[in-house]
Amino acid sequence: MTLLESTLSAENAVTHATVDAGESYIGLVKQGQTLRIVDIEGNEAADTLFFNAQDTSEHYSAMDTIREQGNLYLGVGTALMSDRGRPMLEITADTCGRHDTLGGACASESNTVRYDLERRHMHSCRDNWMLAISQHPEFGLTKRDIAHNINFFMNVPVTPEGQLEFADGISGPGKYVEMKAAMDVVVLISNCPQLNNPCSGFAPTPLGVLIFD
Repeated sequence: MTLLESTLSAENAVTHATVDAGESYIGLVKQGQTLRIVDIEGNEAADTLFFNAQDTSEHYSAMDTIREQGNLYLGVGTALMSDRGRPMLEITADTCGRHDTLGGACASESNTVRYDLERRHMHSCRDNWMLAISQHPEFGLTKRDIAHNINFFMNVPVTPEGQLEFADGISGPGKYVEMKAAMDVVVLISNCPQLNNPCSGFAPTPLGVLIFD
């Protein structure tokens, strides 16, 4: 994927938040605004969901996005499509170069299946999302709304046999991805707390969230 630095200066952001290791973020990005997610220390994963803020039953769709761009990985120029076939955001800058939309998000069930029964109760991205929407009912989201997510900064190559691998990250300190909203969107991020595979370097670190007018 093409690498492209942003022309926007962080000091001009109207929102500047830090998402601590293993925590979550939920917020509104208005049409025409630009969202930047920063991998502050490197090798972190930002498990991210997008919803139409005017009708949250419309959400990001991995299938529509992959079909429209003809590529499994997300990068500069990718239009993030909704399940109604409409563009929600477009990636306009990217200094990492690869973002996953196939690997899904960790949950108690997947921790059990992939790792061990004793890992079932380890903190997960799904737990993060559930906590965020319960603490912020003003966004009108429920667990029924949780659908496809993007794993920004996460490296999940597809093997020749068609399998997915959770490989070492290719991101680094300060790398970021930036996207411009084509509609008002609710963004819901889990700063992945996974300790069992390399997606967070086995040691989760903070993310930055910036929004620009």
